[in-house]
Amino acid sequence: MAKRLGRGYGSGKGGHTAGRGQKGQKSRTKIHILFEGLKVKKSTLKRLPLLRGKGKLSANAKPIPVKINDLNKFKAGQKVNITSLVENNIVKASEAKKFGVKILSGGKLEKKLIVEVPVSKSAGEVIVKAGGKYVSN
Repeated sequence: MAKRLGRGYGSGKGGHTAGRGQKGQKSRTKIHILFEGLKVKKSTLKRLPLLRGKGKLSANAKPIPVKINDLNKFKAGQKVNITSLVENNIVKASEAKKFGVKILSGGKLEKKLIVEVPVSKSAGEVIVKAGGKYVSN
């Protein structure tokens, strides 16, 4: 049977500190889940990647912006949707499914493409000017 801590001298385990040493967070009854002791380097929590910006946890977070210039990686006549954007390493799969994707103007489009993702007005004009089509939002 395990020795019962903190029950006085008669318990057989120490006296008033009951084998926990003196003072400090580890000597208390409850230790916070993120407690890592005396660390000089960055804590585990600080080392985790950070999704920056407001609304990262809210349900109405904004979609991931993709510049029109990035669509030049596709072959002419190819369909542009979330799966094809992930396959061409333009967006991450987890983020695209969570937040969605929107194509914004920025650069020139040199190929005819069929875009099946939400598009800004100016990006839509660039797609049509290049001879492609886009599905309305």
